[in-house]
Amino acid sequence: MEVREWEKMVRENEGMSLSLAFPALMRKVYLWMTLALAISGVTAYIVATSPGLLQMVYGNRWGIWALIIAEFILVWKISRGVWNPNRSLAATTVMFAIFSALNGATLSSIFALFAPAAIIKTFMVTTATFAAKAAYGYFTRRDMTKMGGLLMMALIGLIIAGVVNMFLHSSMLDMVVSGVGVLIFVGLTAWDSQQIKMQLAAAPDMGESSQKIALAGALSLYLDFVNLFLYLLRFLGGDRD
Repeated sequence: MEVREWEKMVRENEGMSLSLAFPALMRKVYLWMTLALAISGVTAYIVATSPGLLQMVYGNRWGIWALIIAEFILVWKISRGVWNPNRSLAATTVMFAIFSALNGATLSSIFALFAPAAIIKTFMVTTATFAAKAAYGYFTRRDMTKMGGLLMMALIGLIIAGVVNMFLHSSMLDMVVSGVGVLIFVGLTAWDSQQIKMQLAAAPDMGESSQKIALAGALSLYLDFVNLFLYLLRFLGGDRD
């Protein structure tokens, strides 16, 4: 099914009752997201506690860059695969699992930079914040469609500021970037939650096309959660020592 056709179905279903498949599809969104977070967490811990794997990832600059490039490619392929009728749900799910593992390897450095107690505390704060904003996006009657464009522009600005600070090494700019990052991903969590609800409300059944939409939603929420966690960790983590 093409993107335009799906958007047309969403508009036609606005104000109408939810499809019978909707509850099951929403459960799949959060199940896939939770499993992806678990894969990332376990992978990060395994890499962090294995000197050989840690050396492979961070021993040279090419290791971490190879992971980052592979992650971008996988996100692109997953997003494209949702609308590709020739890409099966199983293949898309496997790519999501691989992406989660690679991202976990990339995040393994947090165990060296932050104390376990700080990581756990930040994870709990992130979970509570994420749940509150996801619920707001799901239940609010306010149309947040226009907010998405503004948040994406802000995200691009955030990325540019982060790159600039890689050369400036300004602690003040780093704090500003972290604060803005938290606000952006809090907003994106609510926006993505509403968009996922609108898309899945139009799902006619539990077919592969509908489930791939749910998987794409899980990926979006996964990225929101991870980035919110990382920006909050800058505030709440402190130093390992």
